[in-house]
Amino acid sequence: MATVMDKALGAVWAPVPTSRKNSARVALVDTKESSRIILSECFRQFGMEPLVLREGAAQRLQREKFSACVIPLVPGAEAIMEAARLSASNSRIVIYGLGGSTQDAMRFSKYGVNAAFHEPLDRSSALKMVRATQTLLLHEFRRYVRIPVITEISVEASDGRRFSATSLEISSGGMSLRSGEELDPGQPVEISFALLTLPRIWVRGTVSWRKPAMKSMGIRFDVHDERRQRIKEWVDAYFEN
Repeated sequence: MATVMDKALGAVWAPVPTSRKNSARVALVDTKESSRIILSECFRQFGMEPLVLREGAAQRLQREKFSACVIPLVPGAEAIMEAARLSASNSRIVIYGLGGSTQDAMRFSKYGVNAAFHEPLDRSSALKMVRATQTLLLHEFRRYVRIPVITEISVEASDGRRFSATSLEISSGGMSLRSGEELDPGQPVEISFALLTLPRIWVRGTVSWRKPAMKSMGIRFDVHDERRQRIKEWVDAYFEN
């Protein structure tokens, strides 16, 4: 279950379609000018319309429809994320964090942060991120069956090790993680995590692949574990919205 982000790495300089009519609005919330210029350029290359929101961002996210928003991971971001998630029109908005580390993004995981741009931002890495997540942002769900989302995963391996990992993507059948710990393909695990609108859940699985250079691995959920059904229902609901 290779991640779309990994696949995007080798294709970042492929021709980018620019003729598509703008079909998605992306809110850039209180972004500094250097980042705003780069992000605007990247989103526009994929036919998306970036809009800068400053004062009253939370209110606009409650009453206007956006496909995605970029929010700096600073104190006060919680109120803006919550406003978007509680909005009838933006409850499934794609949220990009901006700045800091993955650990910074995980502090906001209860709001379902899908991905994070790290600062200082450069055009190449920003373009990779937008390319990797564009199908989700444009709601092309027939071709996109995995949801990028950042949250903390607790892992208990069959050899007794317990450690934390960071999610990359999730589907009804499994998920990809990032961790400094190494597990071998075929090794049984039990993982637990919580997602937006999905209380903490435990599910058994098996390591399906590992990429040491990327510190990432894939977990295939156990088809005989009935708890897996709750994850499938969450994924289906995400797509339906």
